[in-house]
Amino acid sequence: MTDRFVHHCAVRWSDMDAYGHVNNARFLTLYEEARVAMMFVGAREAGVTSLEEGVIIARHEIDYLKPVDYGDAVRIEMWIEEIRAARFTVAYELFDGDVLASRARTVCAPYNLGQQRPRRLTEAERAFLSAYQ
Repeated sequence: MTDRFVHHCAVRWSDMDAYGHVNNARFLTLYEEARVAMMFVGAREAGVTSLEEGVIIARHEIDYLKPVDYGDAVRIEMWIEEIRAARFTVAYELFDGDVLASRARTVCAPYNLGQQRPRRLTEAERAFLSAYQ
């Protein structure tokens, strides 16, 4: 079983659409909050701060399985699906209570903001990500 990084996200009133469900575009925001928690908080706790220096998104893919209504929070479980030299894929499952409501994937690339170009993953980053692979 893959170790998963788990993050709880509050569902805000502003996340709702005219039908009373979380708007489809807001799922990206919820996934982003979880991914940032993993790369900033989780990585920092593991002694890795270089991911905070720049990561760009190359691709998002979302499957909507069930509408999510306004409520206290959703649980997002994440793991690393693939690690390559200069990119990695984060996989997610979003739960509304105990019900799986959405699945997603994001392809991320470490990025050197100063040089304005992608860079390779460091060994420390690979070790951190590998713990969730």
